[in-house]
Amino acid sequence: MIAVTSLVVLMFVAAILAAAFKDLLNAVIASSVVSLITAILFYLLQAPDVAMAEASIGTALVIVIFIIAIKKTRRYED
Repeated sequence: MIAVTSLVVLMFVAAILAAAFKDLLNAVIASSVVSLITAILFYLLQAPDVAMAEASIGTALVIVIFIIAIKKTRRYED
């Protein structure tokens, strides 16, 4: 029970950081942490099929697409 509570707190902190970061790449990394913790929580709640879907699609595929989109656009601070 302590592990689940600490994961939820960590996920909440990562979500706040994702919203607070000015750099888009850091925000995407923080949102991937949220997605990864969500997959772990699904696994702990005895839903391994949902956890695998969240890990593969939410954590891996979406983050890769976001990073590719960020790399292909010009940044204003450059």
